[in-house]
Amino acid sequence: MPNKILVTGADGFIGSHLVECLLKEGFSVRAFCLYNSAGSWGWLDTLPTSLHKDIEVVLGDIRDPLSVKEAVRGCEKVFHLAALIAIPYSYLAPSSYIDTNIHGTLNVLQAARDLGIKRVIHTSTSETYGTAQFVPITEEHPLMAQSPYAASKIGADQLALSFWRSFGTPVTVLRPFNTYGPRQSARAVIPTIITQIASGNSQIQLGALSPTRDFNYVKDTCNAFLSVSLSDKTVGKVINSASNFEISIGKTVELLAEIMNAEVTISTDKERLRPVDSEVQRLFGDNTLIRKLTDWQPMYAGIDGFRQGLKETTSWFTNPRNISNYRSSGYAV
Repeated sequence: MPNKILVTGADGFIGSHLVECLLKEGFSVRAFCLYNSAGSWGWLDTLPTSLHKDIEVVLGDIRDPLSVKEAVRGCEKVFHLAALIAIPYSYLAPSSYIDTNIHGTLNVLQAARDLGIKRVIHTSTSETYGTAQFVPITEEHPLMAQSPYAASKIGADQLALSFWRSFGTPVTVLRPFNTYGPRQSARAVIPTIITQIASGNSQIQLGALSPTRDFNYVKDTCNAFLSVSLSDKTVGKVINSASNFEISIGKTVELLAEIMNAEVTISTDKERLRPVDSEVQRLFGDNTLIRKLTDWQPMYAGIDGFRQGLKETTSWFTNPRNISNYRSSGYAV
């Protein structure tokens, strides 16, 4: 059995899927989840009970250096996913994004340095690129913060790379493009569309329809985390995890309506629109580097792969047991 792996943000959307992926690969996993008085493990609570016995859950706060260091202690690798990620909420509470995303990352890096951790995989986001200045977007694309969230992630990314350059802390910055799939927050566009259609709404409330995104099914994103962690060639690098395919939000609605056998119209909800200069108009990622350095290949690539991923996502969300956790009415910031 390999030494223990720590996953921060394990109670969240991608984090819970990554924990599940690692367990199925035979790794020993310590899951760092946000402390709460109910003792909830977030989405980990929904995993098959057969997996629960193999997870060591630690409740704490990524902003607290002591709880982070104790969670890191005894682990071989750290997958750092804990973060505030909702762009609209970053307009309302930017200070909390600095505390969580930058100071939280500092806590992980300092603990990893002090304890001699063999690898840290730090999670970035394609939002750090802003609207594409050229496509497909390579890792050399300029960084442009169009939201406080993006600014906090750029800061965290640069801090992670500085620990590699300054102290030799073996860091990789993985930059996933828009991940989707089961368990995603309703604030994200694909769950927003699915839950509204599944609730019988024929008029879908959305924000901007013209922006394009490079959507990545969550299984591909988790496999990217695993692949970069197993390659020594990825240390000290920023690496995109992208499908190499872009599609507009409007076309995504059409695909989902077709999959769900629904006729819908779209109404613009002004509350869902980002400020004009904050909207990222185009994201289309280049995955050449990750394919060069690892054995990773997106399994849900292109229009056919995207359609398959949407089918699997829709199947999960439309299960009554799952959709009961979501509100289809109103706007989830």
